[in-house]
Amino acid sequence: MFESQSVEDQPLLEPRQLAPKERFSLLWREWLKPFLVIAITLLSFRSAVADWNHVPTGSMMPTILVGDRIFVNKMAYDLRFPFTRFRLAEWGAPERGDVVVFLSPRDGKRLVKRVIGLPGDQIQMRQHRLIVNDEAAEYAPVDPGVATHLEERTLEDHRLHSESLALGETHPIMTSLWLPSLADFDPVAVPDGHYYVMGDNRDDSADSREFGFVEASRILGKATAVALSVDPDRHYTPRWDRFFRNLP
Repeated sequence: MFESQSVEDQPLLEPRQLAPKERFSLLWREWLKPFLVIAITLLSFRSAVADWNHVPTGSMMPTILVGDRIFVNKMAYDLRFPFTRFRLAEWGAPERGDVVVFLSPRDGKRLVKRVIGLPGDQIQMRQHRLIVNDEAAEYAPVDPGVATHLEERTLEDHRLHSESLALGETHPIMTSLWLPSLADFDPVAVPDGHYYVMGDNRDDSADSREFGFVEASRILGKATAVALSVDPDRHYTPRWDRFFRNLP
């Protein structure tokens, strides 16, 4: 008669060691491939559909503050193949007064400025007053709420105005009391397929007055709102009232 062995007495089977190729195949299927699919999908979405950009400078104050993260509609004017400037379709064009994100003609850096001149426009400025196609922009006192998050020293050294361009929306601008270095420029004609852009902080902005016209293909999208905002001078405290605020 054979004696039965209990489960405890039975020898344990050693787990089979996976070969290096099998280990890599398992790692690829379970981790790397899903992560890669998610990353490519997210990056493609940000490249062609919508993006959110951090703003590190004050060239668009008081409209956009340092520490704002702005929402950019990449499909405002066209649809492009992800990671390229190749247009798959086009259904619109920037309008005067739009805030756009584009690649600088000077060094290729991503910038945000306001469209002042359209193709065919003639632009000039006299003592901070824009003249578009011989029609002067209108200026008025700014809404006090615009200055809510500006430093006291900034308010002492600058004037705030509400600017209304011909056939454009009204928006705030800021001019320096002490450094009006870019207050005037002679008439310039905007060539076809190009745009003239300026910062709302008129005396502290590198824009078309320095690097010239912006080719339409360099415009990546339209900035429409502040997604979120933090104050870097106050330990990155959130500016809750600026969250999800539309840009004028």
